[in-house]
Amino acid sequence: MWVCLLAGVGPAVSGLRGADFAPITLYTQFRETPPEGVVRALEEEVEALMGPIGLRFQWRSLSENSPREVSAELAVITFQGRCDAAGLSAGAKGGGALGWTHVSDGEILPFTDVSCDRVREFTQVGLLGVRAGDRASRYGRALGRVLAHELYHIFAKTAHHASAGVAKEAYSVQDLLDDDFQFHAKETRKLQASRPKVEEAPLGTR
Repeated sequence: MWVCLLAGVGPAVSGLRGADFAPITLYTQFRETPPEGVVRALEEEVEALMGPIGLRFQWRSLSENSPREVSAELAVITFQGRCDAAGLSAGAKGGGALGWTHVSDGEILPFTDVSCDRVREFTQVGLLGVRAGDRASRYGRALGRVLAHELYHIFAKTAHHASAGVAKEAYSVQDLLDDDFQFHAKETRKLQASRPKVEEAPLGTR
C-alpha cells in the first residue's frame, strides 16, 4: 500500500523557521544515471523547501552505502524511469501518480518512489516554453518538489494531505514549474513537531 501525489491542480505560503534538528540521511537510487544538473536542482529544491523548517539532509547513493554507516533517521528514494528533460514533445499530459510513499498496516515507511517519466510527461509542455539551457534545472526542481511532498509524509508520519502548498494531494503544472511554491504553515508546524532535536551536552562536560 502507498500514499501518492497526483498530477492535478493550486499555491501556499510559509514563513516559520525550525530549531536545529538532527540531520536526516537520504539514500537515493536511479534506474538510469541522470544529468548532474538535474540532480543538483533536485537536491537544492528539497533543501530550499525543507531547510527553513529546520530539516537538514545528508545525501547518499544507496549503491555506495557502507554497511557500517549508521543513520538515526533516513529515507530511501527510488527514482523510476529516465530522469532528464530530453525528448520533450507538445503531446498530451501524462496521468497517474508522480510519486508515492510506502505504507504497511497503516504505518508510513521510509521508502518512497518518484516517477521521473510521469513528471516529465506532465510538465513537458511547460518545459518547452523554458529556454533550452534552463530546462534541466527546472525539471530537476519539479522532481525536488515531488520528493519534498513524499518526504513530508515520511517525516510528519502522516498519510493526510494539506488543502494547499507542497503537501496538497494534487499538483498543477504551474505548481511544479513556477518560482514560488512552499509548505503551508500548518504542515510546517506538523513537520517541526515530529522532529527529534539534536542532543546538546551541558556546559562544562568533557
